[in-house]
Amino acid sequence: MKAMVYRQTGGPEVIVAEDIEIPKPGPGEVLVRMAISGVNPTDWKTRQGDGSGAAPDDGWQIPDHDGAGRIVEVGDGVDPGRVSERVWLWLAAYQRPWGTAAEFTVVPASQAVPLGSASYELGASLGVPFITAHRALTVGATVPDRLGPGTLSGRTVLVQGGAGAVGNAAIQLARWAGAIVIATVSSPEKARLAEDAGSRHVLDYRRQDIVAEVRKIAPNGVDVIVEVNAVENAATDVAVLGLHGTVVLYAATADESLTIPIRPMMTIGARWQFVLLYTETAESKAAAVEDLQAAVAERAVRVDDEAGLPLHRFDLNHTGSAHAAVAAGAVGKVLITINADPTTDVPNT
Repeated sequence: MKAMVYRQTGGPEVIVAEDIEIPKPGPGEVLVRMAISGVNPTDWKTRQGDGSGAAPDDGWQIPDHDGAGRIVEVGDGVDPGRVSERVWLWLAAYQRPWGTAAEFTVVPASQAVPLGSASYELGASLGVPFITAHRALTVGATVPDRLGPGTLSGRTVLVQGGAGAVGNAAIQLARWAGAIVIATVSSPEKARLAEDAGSRHVLDYRRQDIVAEVRKIAPNGVDVIVEVNAVENAATDVAVLGLHGTVVLYAATADESLTIPIRPMMTIGARWQFVLLYTETAESKAAAVEDLQAAVAERAVRVDDEAGLPLHRFDLNHTGSAHAAVAAGAVGKVLITINADPTTDVPNT
């Protein structure tokens, strides 16, 4: 099979096409014929490494955590009835060399989630951003730990950076759960994306007084802030957070640090919660996957221009270019098309 592989960390050029043997699923695993691989910032950052050019942990790595395809073979302990099932994958490459930028990959069965009749494009866009957004919306002190219709009714959610992938996911999920959603953006073009995602209120932080505008919408402050840039936005977050509210930080560079005023945050019983998907509990990730299945089944989440998440497509041979596009800040979702209609046929190896 063709797989995109890197054997040392570094720039996009370290990813090269190789012809490798199709893996066999072990106990509790499934073999998936890939349709689409989804690229996230964590994928290129992992590939970049620390700048030393060191080899990946296994000596080689197929990049990308997210994707969608069809199960073609199952290992011991997995229901044989899952063969031919359309699935979406999440964290495929975490502590494993088998990422999704390949014609086939192998993952634990629990990380191949039934997709039903939803598009492979949606499936490949779910994993990292939507599970992260789910955690951001459910980790606070005043919100439930599961999402569904009406679970956030009466709550106000502020999404800082509503045009990004996690921001888009947070808007869609919060809207599905019945929250009042406010999103901040940096331009009229990005405002349209946040509106298309479903945000009731969209504020341009370059043209508006965010604190004043948020307080007009939520005089008592907001319940949850989904924060993409805490260093820049900390003063705003402090000023708009409501009683027992939570600021959820899911993105940062390696050398960033944050200062917040203790007494004002103590007075309202605020929580500043750090989220990294890799180290979240198995229980919280399983809950997110289950809720996302329901959202997909109810057609509550979408991708494409009409959902405020433009799709940028690359073919498998240009995986490095796809990584470069994400690193350069592509607005929307970067996808790598591998097989538009994967079958259950497995070539002889």
